[in-house]
Amino acid sequence: MMENLGFIGLGNMGLPMSINLLKAGYKVYGFDTNSQAIEQFIAQGGVGLATAKEVAEQGDIIMTSLPTPQIVEQVYHSEQGIIHHAKKGSLLIDFSTVNPELNDSLHKVAQSLGLRYLGAPVSGGVIGAIHATLTIMVGGEEADYQKGSKIFGIVGKNIYHLGTSPSVGTRIKLLNNLMIGFYTEAVAETIVLGEKMGIHADMLYEVLKNSYGQSRIYERNYVEYMKNENYQPGFSTNLLLKDLKLAKNMAEEAGVPLRIGEKLVDLYSDISQQGYGENDMSAAYLSLKEKCKIEQI
Repeated sequence: MMENLGFIGLGNMGLPMSINLLKAGYKVYGFDTNSQAIEQFIAQGGVGLATAKEVAEQGDIIMTSLPTPQIVEQVYHSEQGIIHHAKKGSLLIDFSTVNPELNDSLHKVAQSLGLRYLGAPVSGGVIGAIHATLTIMVGGEEADYQKGSKIFGIVGKNIYHLGTSPSVGTRIKLLNNLMIGFYTEAVAETIVLGEKMGIHADMLYEVLKNSYGQSRIYERNYVEYMKNENYQPGFSTNLLLKDLKLAKNMAEEAGVPLRIGEKLVDLYSDISQQGYGENDMSAAYLSLKEKCKIEQI
């Protein structure tokens, strides 16, 4: 018999992930503060509920995909939250990117109440969520991982169980996003500088995609977004900035100076303040182009 699933956070990532679970034949109960997201979820066959509490009461496996650590903490710990209303033995899976300490504390509280918990941040963006090609970085007990493994295989492609620490996946995800911050600004600066020297961005990409300057972020940012003049957020500047701040805090705790990383926090703060915070992170190009006053590619 298939478990009942709960999904809290039907946003850019959570909605396509929950839809893939529906397509796999699961009954999925969902909640989001955005009524339009719930309507889309219901239209795909999901059962929309009015509160996170109701989802927690219904699900055998309860998943969350939420934008900030503060919202995750509220959804789990508030009086109407998951921790207080999930059925004993339920598996809680958080796909959000949070601070590692939050994963550890949620795991500890869940265990004390007879619940299971996995920290399982994802990489791959909205396209990965839609096509179920996400990389999922799971931390937690082996038995809990095995209980959730079928779910992971439905919503993702590259699944890693990284150890029993509930925060190990988050630590790796923050390292990943630190590199994304480097690459995204590198792509913006390279293309703007090339254009300033009269080199068309298409020509530059054609050469560099077969050179050591190539990266998956270059391909993603240029081919999917910049080339199409499309800056609808697959991964917004503000979310990248949030993750860079978390990575910076993690580095400070480890006593590692981030010689470039610290500057990235200031850089993406400026890009956000320029008005590109809700755009896709590839809009770092627009931000620099605006400063240099050159024509659109």
